[in-house]
Amino acid sequence: MAELTPEKPIADDMERVCREYLDYILKIHQSGPAQINSITRVIKAFGSYLKKSGVELIRINIEHVDEFLAIFNASYAKTTQRLYRSFLRCFLRYLYNERNLIRQNLADLLISPAMFGRVKPPQFLRPGEVRQLFDRLPHATACELRTYAQVHLAYYLGLRPIEISRITLDDISFCKGLLRLEDRKNTHPLQLPLPEDTLKAITAYIVGGRPKSHHRSLFLIFSPDTKPMSANLTGFYLTKALRDAGLPGTAYWLRHTFAQNMLEAGASIFEIKEMMGHDTIESTKIYLSIHVSLMRRVLFDETV
Repeated sequence: MAELTPEKPIADDMERVCREYLDYILKIHQSGPAQINSITRVIKAFGSYLKKSGVELIRINIEHVDEFLAIFNASYAKTTQRLYRSFLRCFLRYLYNERNLIRQNLADLLISPAMFGRVKPPQFLRPGEVRQLFDRLPHATACELRTYAQVHLAYYLGLRPIEISRITLDDISFCKGLLRLEDRKNTHPLQLPLPEDTLKAITAYIVGGRPKSHHRSLFLIFSPDTKPMSANLTGFYLTKALRDAGLPGTAYWLRHTFAQNMLEAGASIFEIKEMMGHDTIESTKIYLSIHVSLMRRVLFDETV
């Protein structure tokens, strides 16, 4: 296969290089159509940038790559930016390792910015705020009984709104006081003990608030057309419960508080990971920034 020479500008050869690279990707990685379309979009846009800038392929440097990504990625979300950056990185590695078309391995110089480096630690409720929430949490009407049970599940078990919305009557063992979660984010089913107060809250809702329905979902909306409650609506009522109690925050603050409570109770990072339903330990480590001294103890085995 003929190689490019320094005298040939990118305009003459980029289309051929792109085509050969796509053939290479299909053969080596067996990428699907959607991914191939995304890769094509990125490398063709990169070729157009080089053509417009009058830069020969053999002469590109990391400044050219950075400038292209700044322009190309400007309108995309952070996760999409990271994906397109990885596609370009693979293309640059191909140009250097497989084809010897560029003078330096620019792939190693193309470093993604930290996605979570400056994100604030997860927010949680202090003990006084937890007492304030439950003291002001009404449970007289059917709707209030439903929210009351959902708050218990979010606070005492750390469940996401979507996990709460997916609970069915068949998932609960009232005799054993257990809740089985079949569909978690990390795809690992889990059986959790139900605290007595949580079990009482669920029972009170079923007896005094849950509409009669053929649906097996635990939480139902109140309307002539009774149907399972969505994750978005569950999150809305959890957040509303906090606001009605005079507290800031969202539904996820209850989940974060659960993680904080586990951390302070001496649970290991692996135990927290399983209880939170995280798919990687890195997701769990974010919660350790809630409490600096405990973070140092868990991560570095330091006594503080």
